[in-house]
Amino acid sequence: MNKRNWIKVSQDADTGIESIRAHFQGHAYDPHWHDSFLVGVTEHGVQQFNCRRARHYSTPGKVFLLEPGEIHDGHAPTEEGFTYSTLYLDPLWLERELLALFEHAPSNSLPGFADTLSQDPRLAKAVALAFHALHEGDLRMARQAAVDSLLAALTEHLQWRKHQALDPRLPLVAQVARDYLHAHAYEDIGLDDLARACEVDRFRLSRAFKAAFGLAPHAYLIQLRLAKARQLLANGDSPVQVASALGFADQSHLGRWFRRAYQLTPADYRKRCSNLPD
Repeated sequence: MNKRNWIKVSQDADTGIESIRAHFQGHAYDPHWHDSFLVGVTEHGVQQFNCRRARHYSTPGKVFLLEPGEIHDGHAPTEEGFTYSTLYLDPLWLERELLALFEHAPSNSLPGFADTLSQDPRLAKAVALAFHALHEGDLRMARQAAVDSLLAALTEHLQWRKHQALDPRLPLVAQVARDYLHAHAYEDIGLDDLARACEVDRFRLSRAFKAAFGLAPHAYLIQLRLAKARQLLANGDSPVQVASALGFADQSHLGRWFRRAYQLTPADYRKRCSNLPD
């Protein structure tokens, strides 16, 4: 990591919400995705990132909203870099909380964000207050009140979509490949295995998959493993245990990919989230 960059991580024991405050100059992180909803605010500088097939520029006071699985990267286009605070919301937790807020929530539907960036000052204030309450371990009642205010502000930026087995916007071969990767995420899968499961050749598979998801199949598979690695590390598992359980060649292999995606070593992430000794 660039010596001028820094990152601070915490996790709320009651909700499981992970909070991250970070500063980056130059390249921040490679394309990746999370299995959480991300709600954050840019504090200083210009935060440039690609998501939903568009390039976005988040400046101070803007809120960025990412759904699980949305591929994004990060870069500082100006010399001063950028600082941001973000909350990682577990999808099951968020859905449960939102259903309690919406008396007439659509049946068989999932919540999503209408836009990737927002200039809503009410939402920005709610994000900042919730971040500080959770990240700094405020009184339990204060944390709960801040989270409730955040959820109330988020309701104006949500859209609901029906549960669908298949997304009509994406090629069928890419969706079959994705489902296969999820089902065999910790196995040593080859492109030929994936192509046979999709009943196409490897080249057609790779083109369709990258067009649909923005990553090659092997990079998507790594992201699947990294998402699980975050969970295991936060629960206190050692990097050696995690690397072995998730099919990485060794701890160093896990570490290289983890640093590229999150700008932290697995051991550092574990320590910050679990407060356990290395």
